[in-house]
Amino acid sequence: MLQTAHPIPHTVMTRRAPMVTIRAARQGDLPDLREMIAELAAHHGDSATVAPENLERDLFGQMPWISALVAEAGGELIGYAILVPLYRAQQGARGMELHHLYVRPAHRSTGIGRHLIGKAREQARIAGATYLSVSAATGNFKAHRFYESENFTAGPVTGMRYLQMLG
Repeated sequence: MLQTAHPIPHTVMTRRAPMVTIRAARQGDLPDLREMIAELAAHHGDSATVAPENLERDLFGQMPWISALVAEAGGELIGYAILVPLYRAQQGARGMELHHLYVRPAHRSTGIGRHLIGKAREQARIAGATYLSVSAATGNFKAHRFYESENFTAGPVTGMRYLQMLG
């Protein structure tokens, strides 16, 4: 079971730091998870068009396509990470893409992102992955420094990524 509790200082002064739990997402988390996905999209100047039924299908359907971790404090979801399986055929290596990593603004710089990455590493290892991959926009230097501080190594950008819609 993916559940870890960490006392993380809140950005607002309180008597005690709230207990933060990093755990696997549950079906009851879907409305808040979808809301945070929209917040991350808006942060990047994009819009989130994911339908609730698609998110439910992809996380909890017959053939789950993704997995999600959530950070919870005081009964409120304050962050999440989405993992997507990867494969390097030439090496026979399984991996995981840390597709999304998001912490709500009021809870940033408190260590929650680091805890989400730590739990993502653990989940990837349990799934048999030998590497964890993440990307950040070329101009997002704050994200670059953060991922490097978490021991991710920058790799070269080798070309364009092409997309073809199927349907």
